[in-house]
Amino acid sequence: MSIFNYEYETSPRKIEPKKIPNKKRTNDYQKQIKINEEQRRVALKLEKKQHTKNVVLILTIFLILLAVSYRSSLINEKFNEIQNKKNELSSIEKTNGQLEVSIEGSINLNNIEQAAKEKLGMQRLDNGQKVYVTLDKKDYVEVGSEEINTFNDDESSWLQKIINRILRNK
Repeated sequence: MSIFNYEYETSPRKIEPKKIPNKKRTNDYQKQIKINEEQRRVALKLEKKQHTKNVVLILTIFLILLAVSYRSSLINEKFNEIQNKKNELSSIEKTNGQLEVSIEGSINLNNIEQAAKEKLGMQRLDNGQKVYVTLDKKDYVEVGSEEINTFNDDESSWLQKIINRILRNK
């Protein structure tokens, strides 16, 4: 077409008369509208389902991350508690070592004697306080008349039982 709507053909354009809608067409149109509405409802339901699936998936991921984070915080808490206990143990061991050194230093006999004199008011024995006792050189231990069985019959092996019986018979 040209700019001025001039036609080069010899036949003019046909003008179509306004169409009168048929009742049949309106029914088809209404059916088509109903079908479109039904498709739209189904599409909305599918969209809602997909939306709920997405929300559930996001919540599940969030809960999993929350559980992992909580577990990690519990692990960190226990680790800190263990470190505190180790620090306490090392300080107690250090104190224990210092006490052992001080005890070893105070065990010296001169220190014990000095502490006995100063704190308890004790003094060394004089010759007049010493009492000598003489004992007989007799042995006061009695020899038993029973024979002592060194092997327990229940616990000894069969070879030991045979040897014991042979020795008893002689």
